[in-house]
Amino acid sequence: MARRINVFFYGLFMDADLLRAKGANPVDIRPASAPGFMLRIGQRATLLEAPNARAFGILMKLTHDEIEQLYSEPSVRAYRPEALTAELADGTKVPALCFNLLAPPAPAEANSEYAAKLRNLARQLRLPSHYVEGIR
Repeated sequence: MARRINVFFYGLFMDADLLRAKGANPVDIRPASAPGFMLRIGQRATLLEAPNARAFGILMKLTHDEIEQLYSEPSVRAYRPEALTAELADGTKVPALCFNLLAPPAPAEANSEYAAKLRNLARQLRLPSHYVEGIR
């Protein structure tokens, strides 16, 4: 049985059904947050370091092969793994991988269609309402 590792998702990959449709089998799916990071949406989403911020998302366990398969798609190939500490609702801290863009989107870069999809998914996943409303 392949080893599974924690991955913190903050964009459309928070949708476990989407990951299953792509051939992954996420397990141990839990809401989490990433203190010290903020969400930034350009053409796609990424996290930026921000000491007083907190990004919300979903923590899942995937195999290395599943992660490699997900991030080999052309639309997400520019993302690179980074380590972070995710925090569960009960305050438990969990080491996890998170995939981010090496170069953040330019300040004027935006994708209202992506932001709307992400806002809708965040509502479905019951992420905090103040966070959901800030997704632009």
